[in-house]
Amino acid sequence: MTLKVAIAQMNSTVGDLAGNAAKIVNYVRQAAEQGADIVVTPELSLVGYPPEDLLLRAGFYLQTQQVLSDVTAQLAAFKDIYVLVGHPEARDGRHFNAVSVLLNGSVIGCYFKRNLPNDMVFDEVRYFSAGSDACVFDVKSVRFGINICEDTWFKDAPLAARNAGAQVLLVPNGSPFHIDKQQQRLDVMRANVSTTGMSLVYANLLGGQDELIFDGNSFVLNSQGELVAQLAHCETALQIIEFDSAQPVPQQLPELGSTESQVYHALVLGVRDYVTKNGFPGVLLGLSGGVDSALTLAIAVDALGAEKVRAIMMPSPYTADISLFDSRDMVERLAVRYDEISIGACFDAFRSTLSAEFAGLKEDTTEENIQARIRGTILMALSNKYGSIVLTTGNKSEMAVGYCTLYGDMAGGFAVIKDIPKTLVYRLCAYRNSITEIIPERILTRPPSAELRPDQTDQDSLPPYEILDGIMQLYMEQNKSRADIIAAGYREEDVERITRLIKINEYKRRQAPIGVRITHRAFGRDWRYPITSKFRD
Repeated sequence: MTLKVAIAQMNSTVGDLAGNAAKIVNYVRQAAEQGADIVVTPELSLVGYPPEDLLLRAGFYLQTQQVLSDVTAQLAAFKDIYVLVGHPEARDGRHFNAVSVLLNGSVIGCYFKRNLPNDMVFDEVRYFSAGSDACVFDVKSVRFGINICEDTWFKDAPLAARNAGAQVLLVPNGSPFHIDKQQQRLDVMRANVSTTGMSLVYANLLGGQDELIFDGNSFVLNSQGELVAQLAHCETALQIIEFDSAQPVPQQLPELGSTESQVYHALVLGVRDYVTKNGFPGVLLGLSGGVDSALTLAIAVDALGAEKVRAIMMPSPYTADISLFDSRDMVERLAVRYDEISIGACFDAFRSTLSAEFAGLKEDTTEENIQARIRGTILMALSNKYGSIVLTTGNKSEMAVGYCTLYGDMAGGFAVIKDIPKTLVYRLCAYRNSITEIIPERILTRPPSAELRPDQTDQDSLPPYEILDGIMQLYMEQNKSRADIIAAGYREEDVERITRLIKINEYKRRQAPIGVRITHRAFGRDWRYPITSKFRD
């Protein structure tokens, strides 16, 4: 006997219970029109994921229960369709990460997540108690079990569902994106679910939530672990999966795309959702004629449209003419509003004000930083006046070693490429130009420079980015020791210098705006080092 399972790859907003409920009902309506028997929505689909300390408020659970009751009543209009809805559940003084099975106006089953993640970006042990029971239900003579996200990263919960008679495992997920995450998901699901002989329906959340990106990429495996269906990357979707008894019927698989493609679209999604979900009318950014601001501008336009993006060029006495020419060229290609505001007079005023204090002292990074802080002040003033959020343009390599200025280029509301190493910045620019050439070639080929003193380049102060990024990734992302990094072929003096800079600039990173998480370890939720520390590796 054939049956149809619909995966609703939906974009929930944390705390928007009514809006999320309306989306669920709409997805079920569409699925019903296509003959679906089951609709699977993602983890905590009703409240958004992760709700964080909203889960400590009793009122959050009360409102969730009321909205769940309303949704259950509305879905009674769709006869004989089983709908899986994720929500937090308060029961007997304990709280659970739950999925309810709704049918014909009633809740016919409820599953509580067994394995609560408490590492990387997750801290569910702070909020939830672990469940213990399996949940299995029959549809057209096929037995379906439920796990939630982390449950399937271990063997016990899938095995419990299988022992309870499940032939197909339905898995609502809130699995955030990082590079190579989809392959990791497939490998783990095959190891923990396919080995039990169950088919798998993996319904993942879509959308940006602060620094986290949920990339969708929902998929279906047959009982042999073969990939038979996959939904879009970083796009909402509703897809019907036909089953022949307990086996899913194969569908044509979409192209997942290159690493650069996946990352670029994740950045676009992150900017779009952060700006729109928080109600900002648009964005501002400082355009410098360099590669970082060029990439940030491209992402902003692709995320929001040119009409919601404004670029400000703020030349100083050290700004090269080609920086102005290239900035004008790029904004013309993108058709965004562009203004030039010279900081020369402001810089002179600061130096005059400080002249007595600094008399007899040599100019150094102090004067360089004044220029960056003037620019930050101008951008924040425009933000205050017009309501647009400032996008900062610093990359992960700079954030790692402190090659950035507090209250200067770090000033802003959202750090778009905060988790993008400089070497990846160039690859992303090349990817975007492969679609349409919007970034002038000279921006990609000239030596990077902050242009805060005559003839300055980044490599005056830093090792080549290929070396910096390699050391940073081994030390920061992979937790390798200095000895390990030296053994990998890096010079001891470079390793010593970069790891020292990473350590002493923690105080800056704590004051930086949040930004899109792209790697498996970003500066933010999953990097928690003390500012005050005497430990040396």
